[in-house]
Amino acid sequence: MLRIGILSDTHGFIPKQVYSFFAECDELWHAGDIGNGVLEELKSFKPTVAVFGNMDGWDLRYVIPQTQLFRREGLKVLMTHIGGYPGHYEKRLLPIFNSEHPDIFVDGHSHILRVMYDKAYNMLHINPGAAGRQGFHQKATLVRLVLDNKPKDLEICEFEKF
Repeated sequence: MLRIGILSDTHGFIPKQVYSFFAECDELWHAGDIGNGVLEELKSFKPTVAVFGNMDGWDLRYVIPQTQLFRREGLKVLMTHIGGYPGHYEKRLLPIFNSEHPDIFVDGHSHILRVMYDKAYNMLHINPGAAGRQGFHQKATLVRLVLDNKPKDLEICEFEKF
């Protein structure tokens, strides 16, 4: 069993809620648009898997990939920054979905919290929204869940972004 914290679009800012909401998590997943200094700080807090976003500089693009495919607790996870959502995915991802058959797909970019089960690809889609201050979103959001042969006990933290 693993407890996972998921966030995206911090844009150089880590809200204090990250430390309290993810305190009991075993690992963090950051779905891009990380910003300066954030990845190092998150990694000093918890083991962190991350992808770069369209707003991230070359300093991050040299050390983390655009897309990550990995396994946790017997589940295949695909993570990228710009991914879309069920019925509206980025075309570059469709061959990966068809060949890899991920159980969980995580993306960011939209600043819109979405958790949806995609019957067409038999996977859970998670976009944690945006945790940072920058962007049009009115509320900042974080997601945590438990992986125990399947995703379960998903919870959302919503708070003022300023």
